[in-house]
Amino acid sequence: MNITITAFERSPDGGMGLARDTRVRWALEEAGLAYQVRPVSFEAMKQPAHLALHPFGQIPTYEEDGLVLFESGAIIFHIASHHAGLLPEEPNSRARAITWMFAALNTVEPPILEIGTAKFQEGDKAWTRERMPLIADRIRNRLNQLAARLGDAEWLDGAFSAGDLVMVSVLLRLRPSGILNEFPSLAAYVARGEARPAYQRAFADQLAFNTAQAPAG
Repeated sequence: MNITITAFERSPDGGMGLARDTRVRWALEEAGLAYQVRPVSFEAMKQPAHLALHPFGQIPTYEEDGLVLFESGAIIFHIASHHAGLLPEEPNSRARAITWMFAALNTVEPPILEIGTAKFQEGDKAWTRERMPLIADRIRNRLNQLAARLGDAEWLDGAFSAGDLVMVSVLLRLRPSGILNEFPSLAAYVARGEARPAYQRAFADQLAFNTAQAPAG
């Protein structure tokens, strides 16, 4: 099996694990799969060669012996479905783990992504300052709901699963804002995810990759 994923040639976060290739690396590490990483520049992401892999010109993409996938959630679902360790064997537990993957991407992540949009794409707009508290309130509402469901459990539904992997990856994107620290149980939940050896390997590889890609100077 030959697996290649794409990643930013130089990640906007400098290799701190917030880019979506990190969650794919983590899934591959949890599954014990070897993989290669092909760097893609922002210019190359908009060229026909990359658009043939990802029609929206983003990363990551996933190539495996003729199979090409895009969207981190779909990639992780593929990995989890074909390799042990990320989805339970029991059908109902498996279905719930998949549900948490969708919840992370469709319910929890969208308001979190609004922070970056407001800061970096709309920061020059007159209404941005008024919008930011509204975004933060929407995020806090979701985190309150998530924290209530997690309670004092270690993971979302029994043992660690792809649902937790995706949820932790989504919540990590909140770290620069400081909002995550307002929810101690969720901050501890994220810390448990980060402490997993597979995450540690994925993070180290992503950081080393970005360091290697950085120009000397």
